[in-house]
Amino acid sequence: MGEFPLVALLPDDLRSSLDGELGRFPESRLAQAVDKLSTRYRQGDAATSPILSSEIDVAAYAGYRMPATYAAVAAAFGEAAAAAPGFAPRTQVDIGGGTGAAVWAAAQVWPSLEKCTVIEQVAGALTLGRKLASTAVSPTVRGTTWVRGLVDTAAAAPSADLVTMSYVLGELPEPGRDDVVRWLAAKAGTVALIEPGTPAGFARIRAARDVLRGMDRHVVAPCPHDGECPIRPGEDWCHFAARLPRSGIHRRIKAGTLGFEDEKFSYVVASAEPADRPDARILRHPRKHKGWVQLDLCTVDGLTPGVTVSKRHGPRYRAARDAEWGDALSVEE
Repeated sequence: MGEFPLVALLPDDLRSSLDGELGRFPESRLAQAVDKLSTRYRQGDAATSPILSSEIDVAAYAGYRMPATYAAVAAAFGEAAAAAPGFAPRTQVDIGGGTGAAVWAAAQVWPSLEKCTVIEQVAGALTLGRKLASTAVSPTVRGTTWVRGLVDTAAAAPSADLVTMSYVLGELPEPGRDDVVRWLAAKAGTVALIEPGTPAGFARIRAARDVLRGMDRHVVAPCPHDGECPIRPGEDWCHFAARLPRSGIHRRIKAGTLGFEDEKFSYVVASAEPADRPDARILRHPRKHKGWVQLDLCTVDGLTPGVTVSKRHGPRYRAARDAEWGDALSVEE
């Protein structure tokens, strides 16, 4: 990766289709709807909002969140694939999947996928997701099954090689979240959870990780170990970032001046099978100097802030010099 967070490009077919859908509506109205949605997210009341009651609301939501969600999910999936190169899922169930960003991301990372299902409670989101998917080059994305449904632990647990849920835990009542995680993982080969990269989002991921550990699931990513998280609640939080370029209409409806945005996220991917995890994960931007690099790492032995790698470390120095926040790193010289 380069000097900045991982650049996550939307697939050309998705970007073109999404821009086409946004182009059906006046940009001024889309911008108003996006402003309303972003205010609700900042205020943390997304549990009951957005209320996607019209086509333009759904389109604005897709324009506002789908690229960022895709970027975060694709980054998390990519790290999981690197840690478990033998994992070749054939089936995916995405719970609360909205317009299907996680399906597009999964198909990009795992070409082995043959059947994907999105379960979403908002009918308009399903309609738009299905429409966007119909333009996909990938036959797996085109063939996605779209089901209207709720996150319901009383229903049969989702059964698939890969079960995913992105930016949904925070919309659920806190007392029932552990049960939701158990429900998601009960019949899943691998389960992936993604939340905003905020202290609250990380707290939800940390709690979910504890539930998964209690189910004897192995953490695939981002952690290099299955032990208790060494980050003390309230003192810090584990999160990462993916940079996504903005299309012209994406930038305008979000009133953005930059041609990109950084999506910060926290995540955990856990599996019934052990993974070939890295020795360490870089938790902050590396501090790069002439001839040496300083890294804040999470390792098997816990947090190791301020690790210095110099030219005398040879290959390890070259790896550290090229590494960025969120990357896996070998501790061997």
